[in-house]
Amino acid sequence: VQLQASGGGLVQAGDSLRLSCAASGRTFNIYTMGWFRQAPGKEREFVAAISWSGASTNYADSVKGRFTISRDNAKNALYLQMSSLKPEDTAVYYCAAKGSKGFSSSSYDSNYDYWGQGTLVTVSS
Repeated sequence: VQLQASGGGLVQAGDSLRLSCAASGRTFNIYTMGWFRQAPGKEREFVAAISWSGASTNYADSVKGRFTISRDNAKNALYLQMSSLKPEDTAVYYCAAKGSKGFSSSSYDSNYDYWGQGTLVTVSS
């Protein structure tokens, strides 16, 4: 499975941005998918996750109410709609996928088997 994240860029505080993640390869092995981010000098942190059916989602408190995760299994795609962006949202954003069933512990990066290369989001004040 290969994941390719895109959509990052430079925006101003308060703006919106939509990230995409395209999956290819043995995509039938993908179940829960998620977004993580890593700011300069900080550890990677969980942002959001979505179950295979899309019925279950999970968000970090810092983005709840501002970010929306979604997926289109027919297109093998994952999305992250980000609104009301803040300078502290500046980071490299990574998409990830689990190769096993189950939505529990979706906020732990160690539970994910496949990772994209990351896309940089910079929010200026």
